[in-house]
This record gives sequence, structure tokens and C-alpha cells, in this order.
Amino acid sequence: MTQTVVITGASAGIGRATARLYGERGANVALIARGQAGLEGAARSVEDAGGKALAIPADVADYAQVDDAARQAEDHFGPIDVWINVAFTSVFAPFAEITAEEFRRVTEVSYLGFVHGTMAALARMRPRGHGTIVQVGSALGSRSIPLQSAYCGAKHAINGFTSSLRCELLHEGSGVNITVAQMPAVNTPQFSWVRSRLPRHPQPVPPIYQPEVAARGVLFAADHPRRRQYWIGASTVATIMANKVVPALLDRYLARTGYDSQQTGEDVDHARPDNLFQAIDGPDGHDHGAHGVFDARSHARSAQQWLAQRPRALAGLAAGAAVVTGVVALRAPGRR
Repeated sequence: MTQTVVITGASAGIGRATARLYGERGANVALIARGQAGLEGAARSVEDAGGKALAIPADVADYAQVDDAARQAEDHFGPIDVWINVAFTSVFAPFAEITAEEFRRVTEVSYLGFVHGTMAALARMRPRGHGTIVQVGSALGSRSIPLQSAYCGAKHAINGFTSSLRCELLHEGSGVNITVAQMPAVNTPQFSWVRSRLPRHPQPVPPIYQPEVAARGVLFAADHPRRRQYWIGASTVATIMANKVVPALLDRYLARTGYDSQQTGEDVDHARPDNLFQAIDGPDGHDHGAHGVFDARSHARSAQQWLAQRPRALAGLAAGAAVVTGVVALRAPGRR
């Protein structure tokens, strides 16, 4: 059956790439974002791929706008099957250089925007006992880094909020599922339009993945939502696991490396427009598409993701490794 999918932050980056993949499935896709030019571009991407699109301008920081967008999606396409929260914003700066107003705005979009989207989705899914919600999280929701205190705080909050809600849904025996797709560094346009007080151009911490890698992870999570979370990319796995084992060591390592690793060697114009309080891909703006400016340095595939989505292949690899280890042990000096 044709799915009806709602995606926030759909005008660029991961949201945009995810929308196109759903278009390739022939899905009905409701696209929510602030930027009109980006929304129109995303709608064309969905329809060119074979799906149906509805572009809905809305600011996820305003619950009334999100709830109205959900109403429009169901009026146009029918019941929502999948709701994907992606929309976010950030400020690249030391905490001491971020204003209270800026911190509040990042929290309202990047955390409360997920809460608002989840509320709007659940209001429609719970009475029907059916539906899936995917939160697009980040490895930075487990391991914070310097210069992104507001964003990291929001991503941590999403994890805590979602875990609490999942317990409530399990208690109810609800047919609604909620899961989190934890992302690595992704080549999205945010690094060209984020508010920044860094001396050089912001960049994702390498290794960098293309938005399509992230989007494939989101679709897999939506198709298999019973797991609590999915880790997308080897760097996400390494980051989360290292933080479990040596968090204090990571604090010191990131204190030394975290500033330079988030900046290119290029100076940045501090007068450039940013999207913190208003979209820069509005009616008179530019459609930035799914990709950022780091295509030449970004990976289009993730071996970790391929294996994680194929348990039998992973089990076979582990069994093969065990056999090799056993053979080596048998041939070791001193063995007969």
C-alpha cells in the first residue's frame, strides 16, 4: 500500500535526501520546512522520483504550525503512516559567545521541534493504534563536542525524551513505534548557512558521509522500528562506544582537537546570512538541495550500515573470523 510520510526539515540535507528515497517508492510525502525555495525543490525531487508531494511551510518551533501541517497532510493524503523529525538549527561558537536568545532558539527548533512533531503525529496515530515515528539523532547526542553546546544539548534531550515516551507506548501496548537513527557527520548545507562565530568556515568532523547514506539509514529504521535506535556509519559506532569506555579521555582529546577539526582552512565572512531565525532559502532565496560543499571529501557508502542491516551477513563474517582465529591459534608455535 502507498505510504503517507511526513518529514520535517525536508528542504535540504538528510530530510531532502530521505524525501527523494520515499518518492522512489511512490509514497505520498508531506514536506515541512521554512524555506519556500527549498520546499519547492524538494517537492520536485519527490515527484521526479515517482512520488506525490505536498509542500507545507511551517516553523517546527511553533506547535500550532506543526499541528496544522499534520492536519493538511492528512486532509490531502489520508492517515499518516510515518513521521520523521529532522529539522534543526545550530550556532557554532564557544558557549560564552552564545546569547540566551540564540540558545533558546536552537533548543526550540532542534529539541522542541522534535517534541512538537511527535505530539502532532501521536495525536493521530495513537487512536488508530498504528504508525511509526523516527527521530533523526546524532552521535553528538551521546558524546558532546566543543563549539556546539546548544545542538549537543538538544540531541541529548531528544534521546531522553524518546526513551521516556517509548516506555509509555510499551506500557499501553500501543501499535505505534518510535525509534532513533543516530547520525555521523553528514555533508549538508547547514555548514554554509549556520550561525557561526568561528574564525574559519565550519565543517563536519571527518569522516563525512553523503546525505543519501543517512537517508538510507532513516528508511531502514522506519521499516524496522522495533529497535530502540540505529547507529549509522562506523564513526557513529566508534564515537558512542568510545564514550562508554573512556569518556574522560575523550574530553581531553576533544579539548585539543575539537576546535580545528570543525573548521576548514578558509576564512569566513561573518556578515554572511544565517538561518537561525529566518530561512535563507525563502521565496527570493536559493534552493541549496540535499548536499553541502564537501562532496569531494564525503563517503557515498557505509560498510557498517550495510552489515548492520544484514544480520546474517554479519553473523557469517563473525563466524569466518572465528574460524580464521582458530586456525591461526592451532598453527601457533608450541601447538601440536
